[in-house]
Amino acid sequence: MDPSDLRVRLAADEQVGAGNVLLRMAELGADPDLPRVSFDRDLDGIPAETPLSLATLTERVAARAHWFSQRGIGRRDPVAVYVTSAADVFCNYFALTWLGAIPALLNGSMPIEVAAEFIRRLRGVGVITDADHAALREHDLGVPILGDAEETGTGDPALAPPHYRHHPQDPVAITHSSGTTRMPAAIVHSHHGLFAAVRAVRLTEARPYGEVRELSALPAAHTAGIITMNQALCNGYQLLCLSAQGGEFRHSGEAILDAIERWRPTGVFGFAVTWAELARYDLAARDLSSVRNWSSTGDCAHESHIRRLVGVGSHLTYQRGEGVVSVPGSKFIDNLGSTEMGHSAFYMTHRLGSDRYGRCVGKPYPFAEVVLLDIETGEEVADGEVGHCGLKSPTLALGYWNDSGNTFRTRLNGYYLTGDLLYRDADGYYYHVDRASDAIDLGDGDWLYTALSEERILSRRADVRDCSVIAVREPDGSVRTQVLLVLAEDADPALDREADVRAALGEPVARTLERVVTIPDDGVVMGPTGKVRKFLMRQQLLARTGA
Repeated sequence: MDPSDLRVRLAADEQVGAGNVLLRMAELGADPDLPRVSFDRDLDGIPAETPLSLATLTERVAARAHWFSQRGIGRRDPVAVYVTSAADVFCNYFALTWLGAIPALLNGSMPIEVAAEFIRRLRGVGVITDADHAALREHDLGVPILGDAEETGTGDPALAPPHYRHHPQDPVAITHSSGTTRMPAAIVHSHHGLFAAVRAVRLTEARPYGEVRELSALPAAHTAGIITMNQALCNGYQLLCLSAQGGEFRHSGEAILDAIERWRPTGVFGFAVTWAELARYDLAARDLSSVRNWSSTGDCAHESHIRRLVGVGSHLTYQRGEGVVSVPGSKFIDNLGSTEMGHSAFYMTHRLGSDRYGRCVGKPYPFAEVVLLDIETGEEVADGEVGHCGLKSPTLALGYWNDSGNTFRTRLNGYYLTGDLLYRDADGYYYHVDRASDAIDLGDGDWLYTALSEERILSRRADVRDCSVIAVREPDGSVRTQVLLVLAEDADPALDREADVRAALGEPVARTLERVVTIPDDGVVMGPTGKVRKFLMRQQLLARTGA
């Protein structure tokens, strides 16, 4: 079947969703032998980076479905999957949804103690882990460890039970938030919700010219990882999934660059922390010519990182007399989203010569209804005014697992409150200034927006690779701010940068500045998905002064 015909059928098929992609692709006539997905780790004796066809992938998943069924796992059973390998994440995810069970995917970089508490709160029926997380067995989880991830592939694919038939609102996955402000929250996604953006956008947008090879540096155990996998499978793109993720990002930039040079992808997927990590290297010294697109999600990316990336790679253009040719310069697609949103709600495209920055996140996707609200009145704010982002979207998660209090607390006037503060300009473009939990009211109409402050510092100082602005309000009402700088490799660590930092912050915020500190790469406290845990860093700042 022509891949474009399959895309049309999948987009129109109301049965397909995040819980049955492999099944519906086969039923709709997908080529079973077309190479589709590769992993960076061996899988059931198949060497790493071997392209798996739909038939081979389905067989490996069916073996696991049989293995789980032999252990009594079935419809609506939550099973925690706490592993390192992307291959183990996805194959167990597909196998559990095959049975109508609910895979609860834990980022492999989550600390053991946190993972144990997360699993206890999940109140599921069992856990799959691996050798990297053997210490989990020392904790009281409240449920049995069903086995090691390597064991799950030993089932007999011919004996797998019939594939469960999902209803659109059936739960198909539990993922978790970054845990930037508290214990990572368990977030449950529906069959249709986790596939809605693939159906509405990825299967209907124009297919790129020529062969499409994608590299995912996203955590496999994240909604973004699942969506990237499903959209590649449905579109017939080749995908290589890397297993390095979360806290490992600060050490994995070279591994990502090596994979690009070796595998020659046309597109690379990652979080904002991915691009900050790549920024530490001389990108011009690496062969990144195959890359046409960099796709980011989660937090929006910084201008200083984006400009470096669009300066390398290539893109296709039509030239008279020559036809379609490759020329230098790539495209960066910046998306703002979160686990609860199910998919990014905003997107912005940058190229060489782009000038709409300043944390501009672009415009909403067609499927997303966005309003900016005054949190006290519930009314929409005017253009140019900062408001709380409210979202209605078919991609939204069903809520928080075992936590109806937080599920309903995040709703206002029928909208989900994303926790982001934005403003909209007269042209309809949206700008992200901060997370609501990190912003501080300084009075007299002045606010301290930490994310916007970081953007301004990075734009002003080329010798600063990354930074974090940490602000706390003391019991007496005063505000103290510290700026933590991660320097570029060739930067002078003895240079005094405080004057430039103050100028970047602006006078109202600069009045709160206590000090500017240069820190090593590991001086920033990050969650398992690579987001800065400012809540913990604020607590540390208060503790140092005995507050």
